[in-house]
Amino acid sequence: MWKEHDEIRDLKLHNLIENYESMDFGDFKKELGETATSLSSLLSSHIFKENNILFPTALRLVTEQEWTEALEDFDEIGYCCFTPTHLITKPKVKIEEPKAEAPTSEGLLQFETGTLSKEEAEAILNTLPVDITFVDAEDTVRYFNKAEGRIFVRTKSVIGRKVQMCHPQKSVHIVNKILDSFRSGKKDVAEFWIQMGERLVHIRYFAVRDKDGRYLGTLEVTQDLTDIKKIEGEKRLLDWKE
Repeated sequence: MWKEHDEIRDLKLHNLIENYESMDFGDFKKELGETATSLSSLLSSHIFKENNILFPTALRLVTEQEWTEALEDFDEIGYCCFTPTHLITKPKVKIEEPKAEAPTSEGLLQFETGTLSKEEAEAILNTLPVDITFVDAEDTVRYFNKAEGRIFVRTKSVIGRKVQMCHPQKSVHIVNKILDSFRSGKKDVAEFWIQMGERLVHIRYFAVRDKDGRYLGTLEVTQDLTDIKKIEGEKRLLDWKE
């Protein structure tokens, strides 16, 4: 189904419509007819599979708890084209807990270069101006941060899933090659950059190793470079104003 979504996007009907004025009318008419025919065939087949295979199977296999979690995820990331207000989950009533005392050394995460509480560590990771996702040595998604305005939306349902299941089928073999090269020690970094509309997005994968060089997993770091590329000259600390 994911592959068919890619195929539908690859038809690029919107590009054809936007550029019709620069085309010969005969060529435009021919391309429009071919694109519309392909799109009609793909959509008919896709919707049939959704209605007769995907949705009935989901209704049989997905538990009530999983539907509730999916609804909460959709409420968080948004819906396609519209937000059905009657489906939005009601906010949970937060029970006021007694104020926690300052964490003792036993409640802190001990690092070589300092200590942090779990709350501080999580806040720091979420404040980073990049999306990060960690995949462990068994190729299982273990963690992602919740940076403001994430480029690639993540929901908690990906936790515990094999990373190969989080990529389109056409790119899984590349994902496996990167992971294998990290695991073997042949490579430590893989990077790519793509254009998303008017934004330039930089995607990097880093092999995560312990002090002895043992492979622990892979860190994906995604950053929007659009505004960074515009930087010129200097802006020093003393130039800062409220």
